[in-house]
Amino acid sequence: MALLEIKKYPDNILKEKTVLIDDIDGELQHLIDNMTETMYSVRGIGLAANQVGIPKRLCVVDTSIRDEKGSLIVLINPIIISKEGKEEAEEGCLSLPGYLQTIKRSAKIFLKALNREGKPMEIEATGLLARVFQHEIDHLDGLLIIDRISPIKREFFKRRYKKSLREAVFNFKP
Repeated sequence: MALLEIKKYPDNILKEKTVLIDDIDGELQHLIDNMTETMYSVRGIGLAANQVGIPKRLCVVDTSIRDEKGSLIVLINPIIISKEGKEEAEEGCLSLPGYLQTIKRSAKIFLKALNREGKPMEIEATGLLARVFQHEIDHLDGLLIIDRISPIKREFFKRRYKKSLREAVFNFKP
């Protein structure tokens, strides 16, 4: 297995909608293993394929770092079928390191996907798991958490982010 590079904002692949997976083969299994290892290496709880530069409709989720009941869940071609309620909570993103924002999401979701072996599955999720599924499926649809905040907050984020990039380049010492 290998660690993959996590793409950071404003990389264009993060804004692209991913494509459905038709073939569940050895290459896909290898990608799943590498994504899982990458997610665990940075202590993440979810990772979408386009976050590692692969525009496929695939994500891995494991909330056990924050919730003892969690375990690895692989979602191939996930789609949210229904949503209920609303709740707000703070979210971060591996593609926006160091940035946290309160995001309103559905409190309960029902989704369908294929598992790692290509078998159909249905999941009803609440709490942290529902939030992570929605976050990762947003990635697969080309959305980031900054797309879920007000235009004013988004503009403020972009200015602050560009400034931090300029300062990082200016302060870089080889």
